[in-house]
Amino acid sequence: MGRKTGRLSPLLFFIPALLTVFGVFMIYEASSINSSRLYGDAFLFVKQQLKWFGLALIVYWFFMKFDYHYLYSLALIALVVNIVLLVLIFIPGFSSTVLGAKRWLSLGPIRLQPSEFSKFSLIIYLSAWFSFKERGRFFAFILLISLLIGLVILQPDMGTASILGLCAVYLYFISGAPYSQFFLLIIIGLVAGAFFVFSSPYRLSRLTAYLDPKTDPQGITYHINQVNTALSLGGWFGTGYGSSKQKFQFLPEAHTDSIFAIIGENFGFAGTTILISSYLIFFYNLYLNIIKIKDRLGFLLASSILFLLIIQCLINLAAMAQLIPLTGIPLPFISYGGSSLLTLYALLGIMYNVFRYHKTYV
Repeated sequence: MGRKTGRLSPLLFFIPALLTVFGVFMIYEASSINSSRLYGDAFLFVKQQLKWFGLALIVYWFFMKFDYHYLYSLALIALVVNIVLLVLIFIPGFSSTVLGAKRWLSLGPIRLQPSEFSKFSLIIYLSAWFSFKERGRFFAFILLISLLIGLVILQPDMGTASILGLCAVYLYFISGAPYSQFFLLIIIGLVAGAFFVFSSPYRLSRLTAYLDPKTDPQGITYHINQVNTALSLGGWFGTGYGSSKQKFQFLPEAHTDSIFAIIGENFGFAGTTILISSYLIFFYNLYLNIIKIKDRLGFLLASSILFLLIIQCLINLAAMAQLIPLTGIPLPFISYGGSSLLTLYALLGIMYNVFRYHKTYV
């Protein structure tokens, strides 16, 4: 293991934990009515999230202590296991369908979302692969990313597929790839994205809803209109915790992808500003540690994890602000979802391990 580089700022530990605890309270606020009606337990989603949070902390502690250099040898195994899990989703008896999407793998009482774990395996594998400079890897990279992203799109999960693609291109770029290949990847991504959007009536309807929210207010634009209603009800200082009107089954996915709208309704512009500021402070502190890393593998791991956190926040918040079409991307550490929480804390553990033990040479 590399030389220990000193103590980390307490903010790096406290901010994600506080965001998760805050998220638990908001999950209750957003889901209690619906959960009570459907399952007879207003705390069902809260209890599930707390269980996942406890498991996430164990995983976080493990990876913070686990020498990240060993991930180089485990990267291929992680990728293969993840691909197998993604394939199992399409085999009858292994998956569960929610709202027409096969994104969840049912293993007895446990339900996992392999596409979330794809973020983990992709970052680990590409960081290990790109930690050594080599030539002639462009087409191999295209084939690998096409396989992984293709399996995610088929679920369908365009939002997560977009994040995987962006993270892959980012890693490819910072690893020292030629600018010509970088721009070619951007063009390929845009063309592929346009094809998948215009070839799917569901995705095309989301684009239509984004371009004209007044179209079909009880149909394709219902979701974004309810998001706008929630944020407008919040005003400057919010209606107060527990006073949400949108939680009464008006706002779809209120405790998952749209939880920011409930936060805005409860705490208003002031509350959402504090929340976004917390993310910015957290990201800035991560950045200050990343620029000190000299070990190539450690730098690729840490910087790509930070990129993932930033891009996931930006996409969720931009969708809520109607800057981009709605996507099924959870707000990091806050939205309900065990697979997402587990993946994020595992990646945080790896990042903090890099911060504490990275080598002082390239």
